[in-house]
Amino acid sequence: MIEARTTLIALGYLATAVAFIVGLKRLSSPATARSGNLIAMAGMALGVLITLFLPGLQNMGLIVLALAVGVIAATWGARVVRMTDMPQMVAILNGLGGGAAMLVSIAEVARAHPFLAPMTRTEAVSSALGILIGGLSFAGSLVAFGKLQGFVNEKPVTWPLQKVVNGALFAGALVLGALMLRDSGGVALAGFVIAVLLLGVLLVLPIGGADMPVVISLLNSFTGLAAAATGFVLSNHALIISGTLVGASGSILTQLMCKAMNRPLSNVLFGAFGGGGVAPVNGATASVAGTVRDISVEDSAVLLANIQSLAIVPGYGMAVAQAQHAVRDLADLLAKRGVAVKYAIHPVAGRMPGHMNVLLAEANVPYTQLFDLEQINPDFEHTDVALVIGANDVVNPAARTDPSSPIYGMPILDVDKARHIIIIKRSLNPGFAGIDNPLYYDAKTLMLFGDAKSVAQQLVEAVKQT
Repeated sequence: MIEARTTLIALGYLATAVAFIVGLKRLSSPATARSGNLIAMAGMALGVLITLFLPGLQNMGLIVLALAVGVIAATWGARVVRMTDMPQMVAILNGLGGGAAMLVSIAEVARAHPFLAPMTRTEAVSSALGILIGGLSFAGSLVAFGKLQGFVNEKPVTWPLQKVVNGALFAGALVLGALMLRDSGGVALAGFVIAVLLLGVLLVLPIGGADMPVVISLLNSFTGLAAAATGFVLSNHALIISGTLVGASGSILTQLMCKAMNRPLSNVLFGAFGGGGVAPVNGATASVAGTVRDISVEDSAVLLANIQSLAIVPGYGMAVAQAQHAVRDLADLLAKRGVAVKYAIHPVAGRMPGHMNVLLAEANVPYTQLFDLEQINPDFEHTDVALVIGANDVVNPAARTDPSSPIYGMPILDVDKARHIIIIKRSLNPGFAGIDNPLYYDAKTLMLFGDAKSVAQQLVEAVKQT
């Protein structure tokens, strides 16, 4: 009977792992992402259910209570948190995952003291790694959440000898971790935990808001690795597999995002990027000078009503204004008039990977209209109008032309090659990189100032009357 139960549990965990792998694979495409998410959710539900039937499981009442609290909090969060705040939610959920892995590892080490005899060397080392990596992810994710939410200064926070202090703290954490494994008692464990948490905070504080998407992706990878380490401690194969998948996918995504910005990960973590000031709204800066040509809603509508092709470039400004539904209405209206409409998606637009895709999917924009940077860039020179909505750094031609620019070499959307460019923005203020954009002063560029949602709605009505 016990062997049959053990076999069923093992098979259930195998099914859970397969569901995670299939779900992750389907998440790689917008067309299959919804079903992939559902498959992964089903796998997680199965894994939780199987865990409840593990032999020797204790404190069932507390476990059920914790599950109930989690379900209620998750349901509330899913309904209340706005799409613009989704990056913050991802950061906090990622941090909770790292914190959970850290707490499990702490509990296992505390239970094994004072002699660590019940733990094998693998379990002891895995516990130390669970505390180290999980603690870094937990504390770092809280800082990332604070920067995105505005609780912490979004600009890089730096100080003298910062790298030396961080290096010394990391070395001290390793020493305390080693002492903990040598059974020096709870003092070393407490010191190890405090050092790790402090290090997580100090590592993320110097990173600017422009790089928070990369940081969140990296910390997500850390959370996966911490979960995998916890799986070794608990001898749970499903946790090992799922944690490894999260760690690997997070690492790959981090590399892809760094490639999309043409910056090494070391520059993201230690470059204090995005600390520039705000450009004046009247046009010129020390490096960029020119005349801004603005356009009215009515004139924009006339232009849009007499074109054959349109490329819509969404950015964080669209997310803040919650303009995705109005933008879709405008695109649908123009498509009915025979305009070929495409959406140009930059891989690091917004504040998290896939931010624009999620927003546009919420507005039921057809997946067939979404094109990534490599697909859409050759089309811009044949496009009548590029409509930029709240995007900035990802369309800044200085990335191609100005070697002194901090974003030089970053792949951008080539909107400056379109025949006409309309940019919807509240002002000429720079983006996350803190630098001015020469595109604003291009002879082909027309600035349509105002709130993105309001302007898009006005454009819909104006086009109808054209």
